[in-house]
Amino acid sequence: MAPGGSGTFGSTPAEKIAAANTIETELQPNTKTATEHADEATNTAVKGFEGWDTAPGLKKVSDTWDKQVVALMGRLGSERSALRGASGLFVRNDIGLGDQFRPIGQSKLNGL
Repeated sequence: MAPGGSGTFGSTPAEKIAAANTIETELQPNTKTATEHADEATNTAVKGFEGWDTAPGLKKVSDTWDKQVVALMGRLGSERSALRGASGLFVRNDIGLGDQFRPIGQSKLNGL
């Protein structure tokens, strides 16, 4: 344990899996839905301001928004994968360390 540390992880494998599931079942779909709604509203506004300088400005904002959403969705996907990977990594690491402490066979110390 590191000096001053608590000796415990900030979350359990189950909590990491639950967070990954929340990203997959709530954050990603809700972000997609919100994006589609914003795109529809912005496209309607662009049509309404056709012929005005406002229309190209709204289009530019919409394009920037779409790029940011793509980046956000990518980040959410990466975080989801990392959470799932970390959960499995800790379990595999614990099993591996436990295997190292199990006796392989007869200890040379038994006959002393």
